[in-house]
Amino acid sequence: MAHHNTIKQNSYYSLAERINRFPQGAPPSDLLFEILKMLFSEKEADLVSKLPVRQFNTRKASKIWKMKERDARLILNDLADRGLLVDAEDKDDVLYSIPPPMAGFFEFSLMRYRDDIDQKTLSELFYQYMNVEEDFIKSLFTDGATQLGRIFVNETILSPQNSLHVLDYERASEVIKTATHIGIGVCYCRHKMLHAGKNCDAEMDICMTFNASADSLTRHGIARKVDPAEGLDLLQKARDTNLIQFGENVKERVNFICNCCGCCCEALIAARRFGFLNPVHTTAFIPAINDKDCNGCGKCVSSCPVEAMTLVSSNDPVKQQGKKAKLDQDICLGCGVCLKSCSKNAIHLILRKERVITPVNSVHRVVMMAIERGKLHNLIFDNQVLLSHRALAAVLGVILKLPPLKQVIASRQFKSRYLEGLIKRQNING
Repeated sequence: MAHHNTIKQNSYYSLAERINRFPQGAPPSDLLFEILKMLFSEKEADLVSKLPVRQFNTRKASKIWKMKERDARLILNDLADRGLLVDAEDKDDVLYSIPPPMAGFFEFSLMRYRDDIDQKTLSELFYQYMNVEEDFIKSLFTDGATQLGRIFVNETILSPQNSLHVLDYERASEVIKTATHIGIGVCYCRHKMLHAGKNCDAEMDICMTFNASADSLTRHGIARKVDPAEGLDLLQKARDTNLIQFGENVKERVNFICNCCGCCCEALIAARRFGFLNPVHTTAFIPAINDKDCNGCGKCVSSCPVEAMTLVSSNDPVKQQGKKAKLDQDICLGCGVCLKSCSKNAIHLILRKERVITPVNSVHRVVMMAIERGKLHNLIFDNQVLLSHRALAAVLGVILKLPPLKQVIASRQFKSRYLEGLIKRQNING
């Protein structure tokens, strides 16, 4: 981690502390503070650092900031216009929340072309912070057992038999068809690499957001609103060019699906660097290679975004220079792109021995991540003030459905007799 001893207790330091209450935070370093200075003014950093972890309305913000609601609303809307906050309509009110750095306001800063900030300089800072310094990406994708994202299998290459084993939430097409809102933005990863001079030629305007996130981003001009038909067309375009679908690790109301290339996208780079730590949740499938049909052409090797496929000697006494494909199952994502590349039909998908467990929704995922990262108290307490009953009920509801071992860990972090009592009663009644 880079040294940041020169950073004093200023607004940006307070903002960094606030950001790191999230299960997916951002390790402090000089680069992080440079990034925050580009995105937030010093006054904004001070104000945002005081905001609650959970959703809040204008009245709450004005009370915390000790200003009139009208003035607070102007600041909140400006921050939302720049993707530093997301908002949602709730009956007659508007609720705001601070998105985590990723997937969140880091991406939103580059999901459109804009001239109010220097995107080239910002991209170079992002590149150094994520691709060179590495602490951020490692902590984001490898801490804990529950990760931010999962891979969607390419439905177009599934056999009729395999299709029977793919549940609706495992289909990217189903996410698109059932979303209440769909937004399309510029791919943050390739946009960043473009300014760093390291981008590929894959489609840029293809980053997908859904439901509440898409509603906020499209209203503020960060993404453009599309209908399911256009969303499905873009999904097919991504598959036709061997882009991999990496989406939010939840079953219900998925908020994003990125169409990733192996060279630019953070999730796939993390999968190559830290594959043995399982930084990305896989599909339910794994490729199987028929050695008799494989001619060692290497197309599957070239198409694999995480280098799970390699060529080895075929050990054929007749063709002593012959090659064949070999799979490293420990790092394979199960995306299926290798099947699409194989002209000899020498690869087919089989079910993994154990099905990957996917959190039900965003609350479930965040609570699991918070427990595993020792940050549960940040969801329960907010600036040392107890959360609203509804927010607290949602968190506790998830905890009470966890396996006993996870409940014990949660209870220790919460240090609450009330929670311990609930867990004991739950286990007795169960």
